[in-house]
Amino acid sequence: MARPLRFRRSPERWSASRVHDQLFTDLDDNLGATAVDPHFRPAGDWETRRFEMDNGDVALFIWDGDAAYWMGNTETPSALWRTDKYGWEEVPYQVARWAQRELLADLHDESPWLEPYPHVSWFFLPVFMSKDGRHTTREFFRDHAAGFPDAGRDEGLGFYERFLSTGVLDPHRDEMSGKLGTSPQFDLVRMSSAMAEFTAAKLLTDAGYRVTPEIEVTTGHSLDFRAAKGDHQPLVEVTRPLPPTQRAADTAVAAVRETAETKTSGQLSEHGGGAVLFVDCSSFHDDQWQAVRGEQPEVHHRPAVVYRVRPDGRAEGYSKGAVPLDLDGTIEWV
Repeated sequence: MARPLRFRRSPERWSASRVHDQLFTDLDDNLGATAVDPHFRPAGDWETRRFEMDNGDVALFIWDGDAAYWMGNTETPSALWRTDKYGWEEVPYQVARWAQRELLADLHDESPWLEPYPHVSWFFLPVFMSKDGRHTTREFFRDHAAGFPDAGRDEGLGFYERFLSTGVLDPHRDEMSGKLGTSPQFDLVRMSSAMAEFTAAKLLTDAGYRVTPEIEVTTGHSLDFRAAKGDHQPLVEVTRPLPPTQRAADTAVAAVRETAETKTSGQLSEHGGGAVLFVDCSSFHDDQWQAVRGEQPEVHHRPAVVYRVRPDGRAEGYSKGAVPLDLDGTIEWV
């Protein structure tokens, strides 16, 4: 399975003839390729090439006198096999900006329903345009409201557009967008679970906390977030139970208990306590959540917060133990 889109950097000198002989010819022989004019010109003294493959893949190449950068959701020509890979924030701004404009134009041409959501488009661009995941990740947002049941596409996209447009996760874009995955097989459960981390980050941000993802702890694990407000910096781990219709547990209450037990008997158990467990029930339908809300089952870990968020931003939940987070005003306690 290919990873989200990243750049390859070649420190060698390139010319138009070398690009044709070593890149275009390789692509054309293997896949069938056409060299076309890019949609945009980059700032600065860069030369650019755009290659479109017969199978729908696309590749971009940009170079100056010092280095060259390749990005594509296709096979890599042999001349670039031994080059190192770099994230979007690790290459010159002009390079990243040009590639972003090229790929966003392609994305909105192929999936025009994403155009009204510019920050969702930008944030998830590395997976929306990835080699293996470009169809499944778009299907998740288009047909499944980004994991919200009983909601339309615009409601789900609007929820994440409003949050991502705040920019609080922009510094962590490469890491967080990759959580959606780049599998060619559609997996509603896995992708919904990934979006639970974005929902948790929104709740924490709305409550006034600065969130930092993927915090390494002494056990060798990583917990999902550090939530900082002044000197107070509790750790948060997120889990999202499957609705009963998608798991062996035959009730919503059992689903919450079993999912939380799996998390607490593994990762949180080895951590040794102290982290707050967030149990996100946003995949539950109304009647399923009402059952959990009424019984408020234990989740084998304290402190914990069990909640359900709707696309309009409303959040209901209950807590267990002394939660070291002030979520009043963000979650309506039941």
